[in-house]
Amino acid sequence: MDFNQLFSAFTQLKVVVLGDVMLDSYLFGKVERISPEAPVPVVAVQRKEERIGGAGNVALNTAALGANTFIVSVVGNDDAGKQLTALYHQHHIQTPYLHVSPNRITTNKTRIISSNQQMMRLDEETTKDLLAEEEDTLLGLLERCIKEQQPQLLIFEDYNKGVLTERVIQRAIALCQAADIITTVDPKKKQFFSFKGVHLFKPNLKEVKEGLNLLETPSTPQELREVHAQLQQHLDHQISLITLSEKGVFYQFDSQSAIIPTHIRTIADVSGAGDTVIAVASMVFAVTANMPLAAEVANIAGGLVCEEVGTVAINKDKLLKECLALLPVAEILNES
Repeated sequence: MDFNQLFSAFTQLKVVVLGDVMLDSYLFGKVERISPEAPVPVVAVQRKEERIGGAGNVALNTAALGANTFIVSVVGNDDAGKQLTALYHQHHIQTPYLHVSPNRITTNKTRIISSNQQMMRLDEETTKDLLAEEEDTLLGLLERCIKEQQPQLLIFEDYNKGVLTERVIQRAIALCQAADIITTVDPKKKQFFSFKGVHLFKPNLKEVKEGLNLLETPSTPQELREVHAQLQQHLDHQISLITLSEKGVFYQFDSQSAIIPTHIRTIADVSGAGDTVIAVASMVFAVTANMPLAAEVANIAGGLVCEEVGTVAINKDKLLKECLALLPVAEILNES
């Protein structure tokens, strides 16, 4: 399989994204004076944008790569929820398994930006765990989605907003195991060790350090292999994929492991890069079962989205071009 075949194969995938969804709102403007009311800049707003954030950004990335993508989550019965659902439809993300709850508000993060610099962020959200009846509804929707769509891949995207409760996580993994669905996760601290039995676990280095209560930050291949072993004791998972910020990514699958350094980029904004990494790595692994290749392609994708301001999805054509230019596919295939 060459890269053109790989990217073509993405269109045959059915992907479910389960987790905390949110709306990312942006106010772009210019600062030319300080407020006379308080020592703060006055931002003259020039334009507004709404974008898909949170777990929806993972879905945005999988859809952008051509996968048939379904979002399973909870939104509030509010304007932000309606805007978010409309954006899903606009970007070909399917929403028949999206629950509208009267008990929650849709997470909406409003960023005020001037000269490509974020001045302030305003968060509107509910972070309480789902009520028991809401868990029942969400799990019923997931079960129906699995039965009706027969997906090959489920990605958990946790932002600690209360959708991925321990019960939801454990039941979802059991449903996927019974249906032979690959499961991958981008975790957060609260439920860090709740994803027992997933195939691929993708924390960042800070989350690993906090989750395992490490005093020192692991950096060498041997130290990161020891981290993988510690994570496996808790999770019994197959693959660790740890993002290392500007140093790239580390992966381990059975005896295979490596640190893959980043490619030189002009970084504008790291928002959403982790979403892109988990989306791309999960899809490549689902198609090829080749973890070295999945890590290499995801590493490139994460760097590409950091060149853009704000939360954006990966550009399929640009990613394909970069893979063809940067990756010796024959060598990677020989590693698998």
